[in-house]
Amino acid sequence: MIGSAPRAHRVQLEIAVQDAAGARTAFQAGADRVELCQALAETGGLTPSAGAVEAVLSVAGRAERVAVLVRPRPGGFVYDADEVAVVAADVREIVRRGAGAVVVGALDADGRIDVDAVSRWIDAAEGAEVVFHRAIDTLTAPADAIDQLAELGIRRILTSGGAVRSIDGLSTIEALARRSDGRVQIMPGGGVRAVDIPAFVAVGADAVHLSARRPSGDTSPSGPGGGASGFDVTDATIVAAARTALDGVTAAR
Repeated sequence: MIGSAPRAHRVQLEIAVQDAAGARTAFQAGADRVELCQALAETGGLTPSAGAVEAVLSVAGRAERVAVLVRPRPGGFVYDADEVAVVAADVREIVRRGAGAVVVGALDADGRIDVDAVSRWIDAAEGAEVVFHRAIDTLTAPADAIDQLAELGIRRILTSGGAVRSIDGLSTIEALARRSDGRVQIMPGGGVRAVDIPAFVAVGADAVHLSARRPSGDTSPSGPGGGASGFDVTDATIVAAARTALDGVTAAR
């Protein structure tokens, strides 16, 4: 059932961005934190470049305001030894450059949490916060993974509740929040709209995550081999609407 005791802390607003301009827009419009990635629309997000990490950290000013996705390729979340090693190396480098959190996720061949891979990445993070991403949405019983992830040292989980749009996975998100009982932050993400935010807060979400994207309007030719023309940018109006929705929930408590 939707509804829970009032929460003592401020629910965080996280915006997925792809560059420093997006981070600047997100923070100016009210974001608490950004998740940096690249190729978001095309792949769901991949590891950004070192230059992008440094640029966004410069905009953010504080390490805790930046999480960085570390995902070596598109597709599923079962990784071979080489890919696990690449992620570990990227995690070390991103943390060395000053990011406050890294976002990872891996499954084994049986579709369960890849404990060995995640443990290696947590070690590579050397104390920085490690977030488990929407790989959890592929599990048949995601709530059962909460205990395991908490024991490994995961402190935040990004999830759509197994649905394409997070609001359609609301009951699963509530179950995750109840199972977590404050040990791991539960952050809904996936098709989140401002109008959905009060429902997520009501079931115990610790943060909400959205991409807040719009087409850039760029019409310059990409040429043969340049991929699709155009690209997305962060929309300040969408970010501000989400901030207003969160602040409205807080004011109503």
